Amino acid sequence: MTLNFNIREIATAGMVLFAVIDILGSLPIIIGLRKKVGHIQSEKASIVAAFIMVAFLFLGDELLKLIGIDVNSFAVAGAFVIFFLAIEMILGITLYRDEEPETASIVPIAFPLIAGAGTLTTLLAMRAEYHVENIIVAIVINIIFVFVVLKSSARLERRLGKNGVNIIRKIFGVILLAIAVKLFAANINALFNH
Repeated sequence: MTLNFNIREIATAGMVLFAVIDILGSLPIIIGLRKKVGHIQSEKASIVAAFIMVAFLFLGDELLKLIGIDVNSFAVAGAFVIFFLAIEMILGITLYRDEEPETASIVPIAFPLIAGAGTLTTLLAMRAEYHVENIIVAIVINIIFVFVVLKSSARLERRLGKNGVNIIRKIFGVILLAIAVKLFAANINALFNH
């Protein structure tokens, strides 16, 4: 088996994943979670998110087929989740309430914040365009960056201040809304043209 490492593919896949994961845009959510639960398990969240992404890269298509869902339906569902997250960020409201966990790591940070529907859908789409090994390198690079952001979220909050965090939250909320609309528009036609 030959490995087809390509710097351009790694860079492109890495940038696409960086935009979709949007860990900087999730900073206000992470800071809010840390205030609620007191501690974020950065290592655990990063490792679990990486595992989910790599597993979905290899098994995602088969898994969706097994439960009778096509990629387009999955993408539209992901668009709705991203849409509601964006509405929460822009309007400063809470639509989703869950039992408050002791610590925040796997849920909701690893899934769905880092390895959410948008990220998993993107991985499936990239698999058709890039070599798997380049996508895996791109995932690893992004996970390292995610880990650094999670680890230094308290420091970043102090630097930005409350107003800075709120401004970032609203700006990234609008970006997230645009990603949701694009994801929805790109996949809704395919659903009706089956």
